[in-house]
Amino acid sequence: MVTDKKQIYSELACPQFNRRVEPNLLVGAEPAGARLPDYIAASVILLMALGTVFVFSASANVSQQINLHQFYNYHQLRQVIFFPLAVIIMYALSYLDYRHLSLKAGWLKSPVVYLLVLSIALLILVLSPQFGIEINRARRWLRIPAGPISISFQPSELAKWSLVFFLAAFCDKFSDSLKLYRKRFVPLCLVVAAVVGLIIVEDFGTAALIAFLAFLLLIIAGVKFWHLLTPLPIVVVVFFAALICSPTRIQRISAFIHPEKWAGSAAYQANQSLIALGSGKVLGKGLGRGICKYGHLPEDTTDFIFAIIGEELGFVGTAAVIGLFIIFVWLGVLVVIRCRDRFGQLLAAGIVLAIGIQAAINIGVVTVVLPTKGTPLPFVSAGGTSLLLSAAAVGILLNIARQSPKDELSCYMPAADSPSRSTTAEQSRQDEAEWTSTSSVESQEQGE
Repeated sequence: MVTDKKQIYSELACPQFNRRVEPNLLVGAEPAGARLPDYIAASVILLMALGTVFVFSASANVSQQINLHQFYNYHQLRQVIFFPLAVIIMYALSYLDYRHLSLKAGWLKSPVVYLLVLSIALLILVLSPQFGIEINRARRWLRIPAGPISISFQPSELAKWSLVFFLAAFCDKFSDSLKLYRKRFVPLCLVVAAVVGLIIVEDFGTAALIAFLAFLLLIIAGVKFWHLLTPLPIVVVVFFAALICSPTRIQRISAFIHPEKWAGSAAYQANQSLIALGSGKVLGKGLGRGICKYGHLPEDTTDFIFAIIGEELGFVGTAAVIGLFIIFVWLGVLVVIRCRDRFGQLLAAGIVLAIGIQAAINIGVVTVVLPTKGTPLPFVSAGGTSLLLSAAAVGILLNIARQSPKDELSCYMPAADSPSRSTTAEQSRQDEAEWTSTSSVESQEQGE
């Protein structure tokens, strides 16, 4: 029961809605943002469930016989394991205080520092032919033996999230001196350059994504814009050199500009993607009835899963996927706005930007708005590393949403089980009259 009536009635104005909150609405009220973590989790779980279904559908092969004794060797069945595991990880991390990731307790007490060091060590290790596994002419994976099975791990995914967390923690710890060029900005650039430089050797797309995320996070953190422009010439030269040193990347750029000249080679995947999307029309061919997955569209379970969704569910299905990502980004922005902790704001912004931009790049590649690049669709594409780490990041986002302040009356709404207006209106008028008379007496005493 609230005892300080003066404090309550002095805060009854609601500037966000330009109206007055009546006292009876405070009885049994709950914060309007209290359900925000549930909405975020629901959108992510829907995307993961949709991805699991379509990875299984896209993996259909009329000549394949599945041996359940080798369950883990089939990526469509692995996704069935990854889905519930990702949900468990997401909810488990949502109950761990995100402030433990900050640097305020010291460099050696923050797990972010160790994650970043581990990521850099794994990035160096994966470039070695002795440890790195080459798949599709790119050495991006480590093979970890685990008894009768072997687990593939992609260090660049861990590096992406480690760098996002580190930048948020660093910018929060040194917020007062962040605009110092040599003391703060240059060391940050060296850390970003080390991570991007190791990734760009084998994965141009992920390196570009990480560099862009770092650029946006530093802008949000308040770094001077002219500081960000100083390394730009070096970045352009490095990325241009990485392009011209790889014939495959040059072919993809050429195929994007002149698709008719590369229809049977570099532009084949993009053309098949458009065929899949176009053949789905509005409502699609039906779940499991697509034909592009039968050897026509390469990487149909990973980078081009969105095209399979478009073929089998049509425009309605693709619009639903895009809508879920828009909802996720919108809810994530609300978390950033509601959070009163600078570290929480930067961390939430980095998580939302990473997932939102990666989803936009993947959809842009599938719809041939962007050149072909191996960027998975978050929560939907096959792959355990991306799914589990993205789920962990969302779990941290959920914890930030849970930690948001709940004592602001302007954010209150009546709960489902709150008393009705008719039963509390008379008591509310009596309370307001009592407070008004009390405030009048106090005003007279102050005047005297």
